Amino acid sequence: MARHERLSTLLDLLGQREKIEVEDIAAELDVSAATIRRDLDHLAEQQLLTRTRGGAVANDLAYDLPLRYKTARHVPEKQRISAAAAALVTPGMVVGLNGGTTTAGVARALSLRSDLSALTVVTNALNIAHELAVRPHVKIVVTGGVARPQSFELSGPLATKVLGELTISLLFLGVDAFDPEAGAFAHHEGEASINQLMVERAERVVAVADGSKLGRRAFARICLPQRVHTLVTDTDADPETLAAFEAAGIEVLVA
Repeated sequence: MARHERLSTLLDLLGQREKIEVEDIAAELDVSAATIRRDLDHLAEQQLLTRTRGGAVANDLAYDLPLRYKTARHVPEKQRISAAAAALVTPGMVVGLNGGTTTAGVARALSLRSDLSALTVVTNALNIAHELAVRPHVKIVVTGGVARPQSFELSGPLATKVLGELTISLLFLGVDAFDPEAGAFAHHEGEASINQLMVERAERVVAVADGSKLGRRAFARICLPQRVHTLVTDTDADPETLAAFEAAGIEVLVA
């Protein structure tokens, strides 16, 4: 297991258990106790956990991982989802992308499509804007706002003002959780608010989420399920959960 994958796994386990012990995790991950100590020290330096004698305990940030750690999770699934989502775009569209690792993957897939002319991308994510800014066939519109270091998303009144003046043909909505009865969610209320406005400004909404996010709820709701037209997910998604989305009138595409 590569180090970035191990760090992400440690944060995931800590989020689930609230407390972990070095010796137990070393045996579980089949690495040395010294390696786990170094990893925990590294994460503690970034204030993502609190070190204890023999282990670590969770703090609030452990539940909202910075984007650099999220990128290591479900990589093959997100690549397939991104490619399938990007295939829905046609020339001349105004495409919206909120922040997240899956939507960043959609942006990369779009950047590789030479057949897309007169494409406009509206985003509140700094990393996505950076990814697409050098593509001559893509016009980038970036909202204003205050950046969150965990997700690189811009939010707040400045972002709201810009989005209120725009219409989006197709929005790719990255989510932290998506439940067929309760809707789409984000961990942070500021991100949920700006994402909600992006949904309102979009003619069509496509949620992009790997199977681990489905059938779950998070802190702040973005929108009700009826506002989402299509879900693009992966083959690991639970079939019963997918059937529930379809029963709610949502088209399901499995990549």
